[in-house]
Amino acid sequence: MRFALSYSGGKDCMLALYRMIINGNTPIALITTVNTEQNRSWFHGIQSVLLDSVSDSLNIPLIICECTPDEYQLAYEKGLSKARQMGAEACVFGDIDIDGHRRWNEERCEKAGLKCILPLWNEDREALVREMISVGFKAVIKIIQSDKMDEFFLGQTLSIPLLEKIKAAEADACGENGEYHTFVYDGPVFKRPISFKADEIIDFGTHKAIKLYEIL
Repeated sequence: MRFALSYSGGKDCMLALYRMIINGNTPIALITTVNTEQNRSWFHGIQSVLLDSVSDSLNIPLIICECTPDEYQLAYEKGLSKARQMGAEACVFGDIDIDGHRRWNEERCEKAGLKCILPLWNEDREALVREMISVGFKAVIKIIQSDKMDEFFLGQTLSIPLLEKIKAAEADACGENGEYHTFVYDGPVFKRPISFKADEIIDFGTHKAIKLYEIL
């Protein structure tokens, strides 16, 4: 099957991509949404230059859906339609078990004439993080929810010892409830790792984020 990936930059979508590829399917596009006011991806806050570098390393074209909050849904549907024009039969998502997310994905895909595929659906959250680490993906924690996790976690690459610290903080191991978001910079589907440095921490009140800058 030829498919597009709903690409957030994070660990779950990358694990979904990996599973699809090893099962013989072909990725033809990455679809990502970018906040036009901040020039970074929605939710994970990844700079556009890093998104471009990942696209190059994966050798998968990037469909950028630039939008404001009010334009988000329409912009995403246009991205799906473009993927279909490129030959996609389906869009793949990394969502795990939040029904509202699944419904939103299915509705957008239906409008674009694509199948909606969720390779990780209803699997154990912690087991998925452990699988992502074990197959060789490298994911740095980019954003944390301030009332759930300390800024110590920002800029740290996920590992089994770090996973235990996340659990000890009483946050969800997978961050599926928004406790943390990641940026995957290397792994088994990458031609080369993405080199970056972590810089200042920005406090948004409810969340904190660390800026990542590409090293050329």
